[in-house]
Amino acid sequence: MAEARYRKRMSRSDPRLYVPASDTAFVEGQTLSLPPGQAHYLGNVMRQGVGSLVRVFNERDGEWSAEIAALKKDRGSVLLQHRERSPMATEGVELLFAPLKRDATELVIRMGTELGVTRFRPVVTERTNTHRLNLERLAIIATEAAEQCERLDVPEILPPESLRVVLAEWPEDRPLFAALERRPGEEASVQAAALLIGPEGGFSETEVEMLKRHGAVYALSLGPLVLRAETAVCAGLARLSAGAEGSV
Repeated sequence: MAEARYRKRMSRSDPRLYVPASDTAFVEGQTLSLPPGQAHYLGNVMRQGVGSLVRVFNERDGEWSAEIAALKKDRGSVLLQHRERSPMATEGVELLFAPLKRDATELVIRMGTELGVTRFRPVVTERTNTHRLNLERLAIIATEAAEQCERLDVPEILPPESLRVVLAEWPEDRPLFAALERRPGEEASVQAAALLIGPEGGFSETEVEMLKRHGAVYALSLGPLVLRAETAVCAGLARLSAGAEGSV
């Protein structure tokens, strides 16, 4: 009876919070303490109070309905009620991309998370303009995007590495589709494991030759127009997603 009441009261507009998995699995009646940032968000941004309903989730425990049990300034807690969705990993691809200016990189993380990227791997190319990334801030952006788009996991964001090093270690049985400007794409009969997007100035000729020689790399055409790098990310992910759906 209580579970039915909770389900009826739950709304898709209720705040949704990612709570990382801990040593203790979620169970009905459990009280979870909220990090200061989430408590502030609920009280000051969303104007929620004690008794309001929220949804909490992570990749191990799934998604749960919960009720705010306490909320004061930057501290708060929620009472778990019922599991609404079982754990489910996002089905997508790993995204390799050359770091861009701050706003553009943040946009790539946000859009990529919403489009199902499972892991972000920044790669430094010959024409990469920036080599510094605020990984902590990018992780927050990925978390917020996961909360908004209703996926149950938050993609990992790796520290930057040289493209040459990444390719040298890349297994030949993991298909990597590379967006190469002004070059015809290949119609591969394999499902992509990852997508590679280059910097604003494109890959150098040396890098193009290196990619063409790698046994796991397939060229991916994004059309006749030259796209901004962040636009290419969306186009490439949509292209690979459509191809995967068409092969089912």
